[in-house]
Amino acid sequence: MLSKLIRYFLEQKLVVLLLALLVIIWGARTAPFDWDLGGLPRDPIAVDAIPDIGENQQIIFTEWMGRSPQDMEDQVTYPLTVALLGLPGVKTIRSSSMFGFSTIYVIFKDDVEFYWSRSRVLEKLSSLPPNILPVGVRPALGPDATPLGQVYWYTLEGRDPDGNPAGGWDLDELRSIQDWTVRYALMAADGVSEVASVGGFVREYQVDVNPDAMRAHRVTLEEVFAAVKGSNMEVGARVLEINSSEYFVRGLGWIEDTTDIEESVIKSVDGVPIRIRDVARVALGPAQRRGALDKGGSEAVGGVIVARYGENPLAVIQNVKKKIAEIAPGLPRKTLADGTVSQVAVVPFYDRSGLIHETLGTLNTAISEEILVTILVVLFMLMHLRASFLIASLLPIAVLFTFIFMKLGGVDANIVALSGIAIAIGTIVDMGIVLTENIQTRLAEADPGESPLEVVYTATTEVASAILTAVATTVVGFLPVFSMIGEEGKLFRPLAFTKTCALLGSIVVALLIIPPMALWLLPAKGGFLGRAWKKFLDRRKLLRVSWPYLLNGLVILLVASMLATHWEPLGPERGSVRNLAFVLLAIIGLLLFFTLFLRAYEPILRWCLAHKLLFLSLPLTLMVMGLTVWLGMDRVLGFIPGSLVKMGADRDAVYSTTLWSKGTDAFPGLGKEFMPPLDEGSYLFMPTTMPHASIGEALDVLQKLDQAIESVPEVELAVGKIGRVESALDPAPVSMVETIINYKPEFIIDESGKRINFRFNEDANSYVRDGDGDLIADEDGRPFRNWRPKIKKPDDIWDEIIDAARLTGTVTAPRLQPIAARLVMLASGMRAPMGIKIKGPSLEVIEEVGLQLEKYLKEIPEVKAEATFADRVIGKPYLLIDVDRKAAARYGVSIAKVQSVIEIALGGRHVTTTVEGRERYPVRVRYQRELRDTVENMERVLVPTQDGAQIPLSQLAEIRYSRGPQMIKTEDTFLTSYVIFDRQAGLAEVDVVELCQEYLQDKMDKGEFILPAGVSYTFAGSYQSQVRAAKTLAVMLPLALFLIFLILYFQFKAVSTTLMVFSGVFVAWSGGFIMIWLYGTPWFLDFHVFGVHMRELFSVHPVNLSVAVWVGFLALFGIATDDGVVIATYLRQSFDKLQPKTIEQMRDAVVVAGKRRCRPCLMTSATTILALLPVLTSSGRGADVMVPMAIPSFGGMSVVLISMFIVPVLFCWVQERRLKAATTS
Repeated sequence: MLSKLIRYFLEQKLVVLLLALLVIIWGARTAPFDWDLGGLPRDPIAVDAIPDIGENQQIIFTEWMGRSPQDMEDQVTYPLTVALLGLPGVKTIRSSSMFGFSTIYVIFKDDVEFYWSRSRVLEKLSSLPPNILPVGVRPALGPDATPLGQVYWYTLEGRDPDGNPAGGWDLDELRSIQDWTVRYALMAADGVSEVASVGGFVREYQVDVNPDAMRAHRVTLEEVFAAVKGSNMEVGARVLEINSSEYFVRGLGWIEDTTDIEESVIKSVDGVPIRIRDVARVALGPAQRRGALDKGGSEAVGGVIVARYGENPLAVIQNVKKKIAEIAPGLPRKTLADGTVSQVAVVPFYDRSGLIHETLGTLNTAISEEILVTILVVLFMLMHLRASFLIASLLPIAVLFTFIFMKLGGVDANIVALSGIAIAIGTIVDMGIVLTENIQTRLAEADPGESPLEVVYTATTEVASAILTAVATTVVGFLPVFSMIGEEGKLFRPLAFTKTCALLGSIVVALLIIPPMALWLLPAKGGFLGRAWKKFLDRRKLLRVSWPYLLNGLVILLVASMLATHWEPLGPERGSVRNLAFVLLAIIGLLLFFTLFLRAYEPILRWCLAHKLLFLSLPLTLMVMGLTVWLGMDRVLGFIPGSLVKMGADRDAVYSTTLWSKGTDAFPGLGKEFMPPLDEGSYLFMPTTMPHASIGEALDVLQKLDQAIESVPEVELAVGKIGRVESALDPAPVSMVETIINYKPEFIIDESGKRINFRFNEDANSYVRDGDGDLIADEDGRPFRNWRPKIKKPDDIWDEIIDAARLTGTVTAPRLQPIAARLVMLASGMRAPMGIKIKGPSLEVIEEVGLQLEKYLKEIPEVKAEATFADRVIGKPYLLIDVDRKAAARYGVSIAKVQSVIEIALGGRHVTTTVEGRERYPVRVRYQRELRDTVENMERVLVPTQDGAQIPLSQLAEIRYSRGPQMIKTEDTFLTSYVIFDRQAGLAEVDVVELCQEYLQDKMDKGEFILPAGVSYTFAGSYQSQVRAAKTLAVMLPLALFLIFLILYFQFKAVSTTLMVFSGVFVAWSGGFIMIWLYGTPWFLDFHVFGVHMRELFSVHPVNLSVAVWVGFLALFGIATDDGVVIATYLRQSFDKLQPKTIEQMRDAVVVAGKRRCRPCLMTSATTILALLPVLTSSGRGADVMVPMAIPSFGGMSVVLISMFIVPVLFCWVQERRLKAATTS
């Protein structure tokens, strides 16, 4: 079937042309990058910075204003949680009860469709039994969004016509504009699920009654309440016909200002009206709030845009920006006292599109540079321009092919998904190299009269099965990724999808498009181009000999120059000449090494064939070293000192030897973590204030923190929030501080993340500035560094922030970033990636256990003591008004009457809502502030009796202080609290958690830490994801290796040959672990080239064993077997052709086969290694995710050349043994 398909495409070249054209146009239309295609309409893939790895959850939000957390828990949260537990597909239910509202997270299994789960929740809420919830309490489903939905934050500010801050707007004015103008306009943008307001004051009509006046006029609170409510209404009297015209009749009665309320009549006594103004003071004031926003030390008003589930985040942000531009001219404006015109403007302070563009820019740059490196490698190794063009064309077409499948499969483009293309470059090019090199060789050896089509067909079918086998091993190697679940599955399954699609696309291109193109370009005998060029060269003998080298040399120099300009590995400040020199030194130098290796291959192979055991000790040593790096010297070689001790040697003497002690220090084993953090270009600083702090105190703390943070020179903007925004996605108490810190990029960059060069005076060694003191852009200049010399990396900025933000009364926070923190908080309930969940029977007990755990965690050296904090569950001050039922009965007052007065007089009751055009404002009745701000004044609150007498509250109830919960958290109805902590710098998450587990278990074993009955604790956060991923890999990794073995067996039909090829996997695996170990040593790459430290260029630092690293190893599996498959195929062909009868003839046949496939194998290895150099030196957004995936492939391919000797040596060994066995028998 495959042979027929290859022949069909060779004969039908028009079909090939149309197919290639279709892939190019369709792929360009769907590409996630911002390409200008002229008039061609684009339909790009959905784009985000990272995959949405949040839980599949629905949020039920219930508001019951004025109610304590305990009331919310007992009467709302618990009944709803119990009812929702029976929903199909529910994994767990997590809830929080706070002052005035309840938030329930119903977390479904990953295979449950998002909107199906919403419909099930809605069905359950609509069918709740009667009386399960208090009267008037109605739960609502949260927005159809995910934890990553908050894509755009902004503030409303007064700006002058030049765009400079002008001010002049009160907080209540800005909040009204936000709530009734901006919010609704932005909700109309396509893809927006919710626009939530935050900060400022909601305007409110406040009726503050005077109890003395009420007593004098014999007016009760209920009468005031009824009068206010009755003064705000309109009626319609249908229609009237007058003089043949129809009139609508409308009775006006909406409240328009405070006077309308003041003049409302409560009752009339002897014909004398008693008005509201007689017993109360009416004013416009701020409503009670549970959240505030601060920008640089000043209160602000703003909002957050939440993208709908499944929408393209980048497209949503673009739609929002278009809507902002549309409404901007019509936003309110006013003229200030100094004559300045101040107009309200929408000013963003968190815009994820910048991160998305920078992340995609990093990937776009890396892939482009990999393509240029590939062209360089092929040109240098083949010295054949047309063949190089064929191989190079494979890459972009395969990438476009991947974009098409991503669009059809609904896979979003992000840093992880597109990294699948970046790490697949080597495998993609391998196929083109093997195929093109074989076609070129066959054409050169073909007879003059032989048909070029038949030669190309034979050459293609000859290696087609080997190509398919190599690709199949790579695809199968990624089966463990497809089987991942939870966060790791959502994170890396798109990567496996894109890599698989890239490989499938490369197969289509390699087997169906390259052969017809080769038929056009390569034949020197029979092709049109070949015949014309041959005639031209026949007349010029000198040119015929030298032109290939001259032309290819010029093209190599041109491509190297383009690569140096695009890549700039040493940085633009080093100049183009040094960058070009480094590119030539690194790439051409390595290629020269490969060329020398090619020349020395035959004698080295012959030596290895003559000294098989000595040679095979080398890969065996590599494998032992790789295993030692991974597991540690204790676990791999611990049997050696253990055996000596069993034989009678002194234990202390054996284990204290220099060799063993230094060995265990050098090879302690690799640390484990879930994922390396993505540098988002901003931080989320979340310190904790004490739960007793009021909103005014918390706001004061927030403003001081923001001012301190903005004093750090590298910080561009600090915008902080306390409490919650008006959204179900943000159930934050007042004590929770969240400050988004945008820090300056290391160098000034443009919108796409590229560095901008500025004019530089070499003589003065300074930048040239214009008359206003601004830098002057100049392509030939230097980039301007924003950071101080002592700031080397973003972690240094975080350390500066922590030092600046030390404030008495707050507890510092772990290092977090906006996206990562949002995922952690909504996925685990904690505001840190590391923590302990405590479950128990009562709030007091779990708080006590939490404080004990906090104390013990702070004793562990690997844990940051200053970032360790246990929930203060019972820490909020309460004023409890306990009604004396006997006293109330004595006065003939019902409990309901007393409670009603308490609610209205102290807290205020929402009476009605005004209708002022499109704006709505609440009206609240309560006691005057000065009459309810102390306990003594509260005791004087008057409670009316049935006979009209009014009794002070002190005679009916006792008011006392108490401590209670600020927030009650539960998980599957069990009371829960958290202890968060952070690790010391340079340590791995999982290692620190395991140390903590051991330490706590040791305390329990010694009896120092005793868990009360009914209490349990578990470590949560990223640690759980890592443990789950490790369990999945422990099962799927051996299965994937077994399937690779089966594929190789089906190719070669011999266990011995399959094992020979399979050995390349273990050698490459060892090389990957050794490279990770080298990255953790202080001496690796510790030198300078052209003044640039190589450790900084390659971002050399200790690498922990994360899921990203394991994905890099899985990508290595398929590549590692490629060379072995090709060499083993030719070894069998060579033996079948030569039929050797003696050992010498067998070794000669092995050498012939090895030499035949040495060059393509070297080219594939060189391409894979060198193509990863731009990734390893990448420093843009997303590089911290790509680099850990590239390190194993780079290390593995650096040693996989040994397989070019291992397979021939083992193959020859087997054949020699068979020959000896046949001779002796």
